[in-house]
Amino acid sequence: MLESENIAIASEYFDRAYKMHLDGKIESAIKEYQASIQIFPTAKAYAFLGWAYSLQGNFDLAIDECKKAIELEPDFDSAYKDIGIYLMNLDKLDEALSWLEKAVNFPDNDSKHLSYFNIGKIYDKKGDWLKASKYYNISLLLKPEYEPAQIALIRISTLFN
Repeated sequence: MLESENIAIASEYFDRAYKMHLDGKIESAIKEYQASIQIFPTAKAYAFLGWAYSLQGNFDLAIDECKKAIELEPDFDSAYKDIGIYLMNLDKLDEALSWLEKAVNFPDNDSKHLSYFNIGKIYDKKGDWLKASKYYNISLLLKPEYEPAQIALIRISTLFN
């Protein structure tokens, strides 16, 4: 099969997987993401497969898939953020911090506010509310309407009173 045909077929599998994913049909979505990857692997498909695994609570497998995404496309910034979030869920805060800090260093990162917010959450969990508030504020500078950062900042500000 020609590469362009493989790309088109893999894309169809990915699109079906994504729709299933959004409909909460995670097991079916996983199978479709895997089929897409088998035909033509992409960083996005690996990362979304990781996301599906994370929704099942399988964070180790989710991390493995994101690492495959990074191997394929080292500049795929959302995979770094996702690994950080999955590590947070495993309560590996220092390791998570390392991955989130990598994520914020990408210049064209559309979800940079999420990485800063999650860095803030790590410092919040560690009880370093000054650092946490700094990162929540950065998140809000990037996306002023981001409600979780607004709420976190308000909650932390009450701790200082």
